[in-house]
Amino acid sequence: MSTDAGTGAGTGAAEVLARCARLDTFSAHPRHLERTHLTPEHAQANAQVARWLERAGLETWQDAAGNQWGRVEGRTPGLPALVLGSHLDTVPDAGSFDGMLGVVMAIAVVERLRGRVGDLPFALEVVAFSDEEGARFGKALLGSQAVAGTWDDDWWELRDRTGTTLHQAFTAFGLDPRRVGEAARRPEDLVGYLEAHIEQGPHLEAADASLGYVTTIAGARRFRLAVVGEARHAGGTPYSRRHDALTGASEAILAVERLGRASQGVATVGRIEVTPGAVNVVPGRADFSLDVRAATDASRDALWEAIHAEIVAACDARDLRLEVVETHTAPAAPCAAWLQAAVVDGIRATGDHDPMGLWSPAGHDAMAMAAVADIAMLFVRCHDGISHHPDEAVREIDVARGLDALEHAVLAVRTAVEARPSVPAS
Repeated sequence: MSTDAGTGAGTGAAEVLARCARLDTFSAHPRHLERTHLTPEHAQANAQVARWLERAGLETWQDAAGNQWGRVEGRTPGLPALVLGSHLDTVPDAGSFDGMLGVVMAIAVVERLRGRVGDLPFALEVVAFSDEEGARFGKALLGSQAVAGTWDDDWWELRDRTGTTLHQAFTAFGLDPRRVGEAARRPEDLVGYLEAHIEQGPHLEAADASLGYVTTIAGARRFRLAVVGEARHAGGTPYSRRHDALTGASEAILAVERLGRASQGVATVGRIEVTPGAVNVVPGRADFSLDVRAATDASRDALWEAIHAEIVAACDARDLRLEVVETHTAPAAPCAAWLQAAVVDGIRATGDHDPMGLWSPAGHDAMAMAAVADIAMLFVRCHDGISHHPDEAVREIDVARGLDALEHAVLAVRTAVEARPSVPAS
């Protein structure tokens, strides 16, 4: 079946999976998937999505931040929009479904609603966000934060591993950095934001459930930590005279795991670098990352305070110094009750009468969009909870049920919007 199909026959799960496979071909590497912000591969993916959107009958445009959009009007032109979507960018050596599945499912749902959109009390829009992962410039959610109107001009000086600034990358991509504010949407122009996404966890599979709904998206904080000691000769320095930064960092990392396990959140060290890094030198400095997440900001902050106190104590005991730089903060994003209920109705329409609610430890574009619209999310089961890895996998039956659920959720939103009391004209 052609992956460019735009008729009703091309809106099933098999076509969605074929389209995900088509997006896999837009990669910076021939042997693994990597598609990052403002690259030629990003432009190719946007162009392909635009073709699918046009075949589905949507008006298309790329916004001032590089996000790809499509829109089809409701009962009357100019109504506020219900936005469906996710992201097209990936981590290095990625799987085929994180983000992309939500984009192509959104397009398929609009195709399935062809002929009925004109009866909706809102417009339908599809968005393919340009940079959710932050893999190129180290700052996540650049695309959706531009749409939410929360852009920070300090980000222009962010650099990728080649030294290219975000400002330079915008210009090279054909975007005007001075116009990035034009990507922002007004709350009054949006009914809400619905995102379908693979779970990226094992809970649905463990429950033998195809689908789940998200209750809240984790609040996250990220840090660069450095344990600083003294580099000295590995043979000539007795243990009593050592200030070994790596042993101090090792204690810190074990404390992160122990305290994370005992909490209601998660804490992860994903990167460590030792200086000077020679086999015959006592490490003088150890730099490492820390990612802390929880369902509520209070739980997240309590976990960080516990971790920080324990690392300080470990450093003091070894006569080491701790340096802390916070690099990222994102508040928890609860899903709106009314929009969450629409997703639950959609799942129930597939025959699951007891849908599973999950909080999402992973970040999503929905958490940025929460600044400008009510949000809700549909989770689709993924094999063994694997994500950010080539072994990412979904089952066709789960995608089929997800399409049914997302379509019914849109219709449930229609019912909810029509039930709202009208506001008298002034």
